[in-house]
Amino acid sequence: MHSIERGANEPDTATSPSHEDAALVASLLRKDRKATADFVARYADSVYGFVRARLAPRYDQVDDLVQEVFLAAWQGLEQYRATGPLQAWILGIARHRVEDYYRQCLRAPEPIDSEEGPVSAAAVVEFQEEFHQLLEQEELRTKAKRILHGLPEPYRLALEWRYWHETSAREMALKTGKTEKAIERLLARARAEFRERWIHGQSSR
Repeated sequence: MHSIERGANEPDTATSPSHEDAALVASLLRKDRKATADFVARYADSVYGFVRARLAPRYDQVDDLVQEVFLAAWQGLEQYRATGPLQAWILGIARHRVEDYYRQCLRAPEPIDSEEGPVSAAAVVEFQEEFHQLLEQEELRTKAKRILHGLPEPYRLALEWRYWHETSAREMALKTGKTEKAIERLLARARAEFRERWIHGQSSR
């Protein structure tokens, strides 16, 4: 699925690491202070933009998560195998940290665990196609983002995790400790709420 702002927040990178990347990592492993400052200066904007776009509207969590990303990067530098650009490597760490945030939020018990009937595969496909179309159209993107950000956090995170990060309901269930049926019910409610607000022009209640 195409992301809301993937082009703006995931800069295009080369498919192979540069000599500059290798030299920087070597300096970082030697605990070179200048290299540390260069590392932060080089990737702070891309990491911050990546995390901010995915946590919106919880901007109060962005700085802490960005710090966690850089801390994890420094602690894991010896695991960097130079099979790809350093920027892609650190954005991969950022992606995992955002996923951890989603997982922790969605692990919380749902206030209402109603027993809706099963959701048809056709309904899921229809919503996914609609969702893609909304995000692809520039003139509708702002409205879609506003509605998404106005949803209750479990709904917003569930939709982003499922349709933005293309995580299956089964995988979401495994990572949150919920049953797959519970995740499907959550997604069904989230889709219904998104569509209701889209039709009636409501971004919050």
